Amino acid sequence: MPPPKAIEDNWLVRPRTIRWLWIVFIVVLAATVLADLFIAHHGKFGIDGTMGFYAWYGFLSCVGLVFAARALGVILKRPADYYDR
Repeated sequence: MPPPKAIEDNWLVRPRTIRWLWIVFIVVLAATVLADLFIAHHGKFGIDGTMGFYAWYGFLSCVGLVFAARALGVILKRPADYYDR
C-alpha cells in the first residue's frame, strides 16, 4: 500500500530538503566548535577546559544512550504473541 499523498508532499521527506538540512546542521555544528577557539576556558576538572570538550562529550553521551537503549530493548523484548495468550 503506497503512503498517503500528504506524506509524499511533505517538505521534510524530499531528498533535496534532507540533503540541505544535513549541510546546515554540519555547518552550524562546525561553527560552534570553531567558535570554541575564541572562548577562554575555565575548567573545573581539567578535561572540561579542553577545546571542543562539550562537543565530543555530548557525542559520546549520545552514543552511550543509544547502546543503553538497545540493551534495554533486548532485556524488555517480549514474544510476538505476548498479548494473544
